[in-house]
Amino acid sequence: MFTVEQRDALRDHVLQLARQDERVVAGAAVGSLALGGGDRYSDLDLTFAIADHVAVADVLDDWTRRLVDNLNAVHLVDLERGPTIYRVFLLPDLLQFDLSLTPAAQFRPAGPKFKLLFGATAAGDSPPSKSPAAGDLFGWGVIYALHARTCIERGRVWQAEHYAGAVRDHALSLACLREGVPAVQARGYDDLSAQTLARFDKAHVAGIQPAAIRAALAASVDSLLYEGAQAGLANVDALKQRLAALTRG
Repeated sequence: MFTVEQRDALRDHVLQLARQDERVVAGAAVGSLALGGGDRYSDLDLTFAIADHVAVADVLDDWTRRLVDNLNAVHLVDLERGPTIYRVFLLPDLLQFDLSLTPAAQFRPAGPKFKLLFGATAAGDSPPSKSPAAGDLFGWGVIYALHARTCIERGRVWQAEHYAGAVRDHALSLACLREGVPAVQARGYDDLSAQTLARFDKAHVAGIQPAAIRAALAASVDSLLYEGAQAGLANVDALKQRLAALTRG
């Protein structure tokens, strides 16, 4: 496992690389470490603004070659969100580095965890951070519950287990919205109240047998319906009647 010193050394290395590259006009720390949070297990997240006359992909590919050749980094995955390209690397000792590059004209904080290190951000308001809509979370939870039951009946137990877990996760995300903690990527689950988490005690699939999956599905559906009602969503009562048949043996 990487040390804090290794993570700091990588941070300094990348910032030096950025300052020596004339195509880079600004840089910032993002994520849990940006404002002094995080811990010794936190990944490194850095973002940079690229001069508008330069192709972001060209800089990203140049830097990738350097990180691979000099630091033995492994390129894992890319993600494009609007004008920004995110590239995730894994370095020795399981140190994850998330690098993102954006054209300078659109370089702004995407959330509160942003600390400008050099240069300047673009003029204009930052895009508002978005939480998932309660109605969408509830609706997809119902859909996954239907899929789970179908897979149980077909004897596709591993697929059924997957969908039963998805119902639970959508109910947990609704609970996160209700309690005002992050509702994406399970980030707020551990910050939910003990009373809320107790409702999910039986929502974990205890085995791959149909009866075990059905029991976890029943508990997850109950939690989904509860959270839907707490969110004031329409048709929860009607869906409660229809979903009751899902979990009967």
